[in-house]
Amino acid sequence: MRSGQVAAAAGVHPQTLRYYERRGLLPEPDRTLGGHRDYPVATVSALRTIKAAQRLGFTLDEVAELLDVGRLGTRAEAKLAEVEAKIADLMVIRDTLRAAVAAGCDDLETCAATPGCPLPLPAT
Repeated sequence: MRSGQVAAAAGVHPQTLRYYERRGLLPEPDRTLGGHRDYPVATVSALRTIKAAQRLGFTLDEVAELLDVGRLGTRAEAKLAEVEAKIADLMVIRDTLRAAVAAGCDDLETCAATPGCPLPLPAT
């Protein structure tokens, strides 16, 4: 398959193929006699797998490791723990912002000087 065909079938930009090749996520394809890249059909599946892993929050470095080692379970557990920690942090931020809105904190300096401010400034 030519670059454009693979990209269209996988729903990515053709430059993505070359970028993933440079990153080592995809093997360099064979070339036709005319010098055009000739990708195997399996490249479409590989691209879809890479994009699915990215949607799950894996970085391209992590995707490379997954493809190289093939240990999704272990990496998925670590990614899940990372996502859950971020969610917990975001929930604290959300709750603090809700409290600030409810307290009518329009001015941070003024609000922080009051004992009930949910956004106290650190002592200097």
